[in-house]
Amino acid sequence: MSLRTRSLLPGVVAVAVLAVGSTACTIKNSDEPAGGQVPTTARAGSGTAELADGSATKVALVPGGAHPYFQPWKTAGADARKTYQLGDVTFDETAEWDQQKQNNLLSTLAARGYNAFGVFGVSPTDINTTFADLKSQGFAVASLGSCPAGTTNEADFCLSTDVELAAYKAAKAAIEAMGGKGKIVHLTGNNVDANTQLRIKGVARAVKESGGKVQLLQTVTDIDKDLQTAQKAVSDLLAAKGKQIQGIVSTAYNPAVAAADTVRSSGSQAKVVAIDDDAKILSSIKQGTVTATVVQNPVGQADVGAWALALLQTKQCTMRTPGQSVDSGSFVVTKENITAYDSARQTKTDQLKKQFADEVLACS
Repeated sequence: MSLRTRSLLPGVVAVAVLAVGSTACTIKNSDEPAGGQVPTTARAGSGTAELADGSATKVALVPGGAHPYFQPWKTAGADARKTYQLGDVTFDETAEWDQQKQNNLLSTLAARGYNAFGVFGVSPTDINTTFADLKSQGFAVASLGSCPAGTTNEADFCLSTDVELAAYKAAKAAIEAMGGKGKIVHLTGNNVDANTQLRIKGVARAVKESGGKVQLLQTVTDIDKDLQTAQKAVSDLLAAKGKQIQGIVSTAYNPAVAAADTVRSSGSQAKVVAIDDDAKILSSIKQGTVTATVVQNPVGQADVGAWALALLQTKQCTMRTPGQSVDSGSFVVTKENITAYDSARQTKTDQLKKQFADEVLACS
């Protein structure tokens, strides 16, 4: 998604897959044989990222509210329960994007016995209070898909898209499709969201790198509330300025779908780069009315998040750097790689597990 209007994180850490050395962990699942493992000491900050018994860990994956982006968390959570032999993994969300309602839901889940939480916080400025409260009760906590605003993260870790980088990739793809010159429009989410400002920064960086050949005609914010709002905004934009626009970059989910629909129906020649892999967007790429999309990695967030939470909740591992942030990845999808991008995303998820074992966790 764009991760709706409340999304992701400043200062995420780029993924680097390092060779396993004396200070690294080895990735193993609870159903894999233990033979061939060389034990190392926790004192040295190393060990084996082996979930020996996760049956007492009950993971709750809790989005900030209803949004298509989070739907893969359901399947990924169910798969993680089987793969890692966890006590349970549930997916639960409130009907509205309201921090207090999300807090109430988290309290209810804790009362039902859930002891590890992967949370997309509604309010980036307030979610640290929620994380601190959960941690004080002895629960393992991950900020998934989004992170708190600012430089402090009270969750154990954050696994989220680097939104500035993803927006930069999207703008670069649009500029390339435009032939390196022309006027571009940026469609995005809530203007007061810190992550929207990061997206704006990413698009601006790509425009600046054109050396003046590309002009940012307009940034349209606050249009990711729902598809109807986005459709009206895009229609109005094309009616007023359509002939001036050579490229459209959308870094929010609903505007991306709206742009794909409206450009196709209007006959606009604007090059559209969207976000995420909605069926309409992928279909439009195949038809040629959308140039590209930048997809994220919600499956990896849920899978690796649940696995790492179980290792932390069972006390088999601790965080080397509490509150560390990790980029879950973003991928430019075009007609040329539309059938293969999911394999690249799975490879990224595998790399994330290795990164957690090698760099993020200290296991005994």
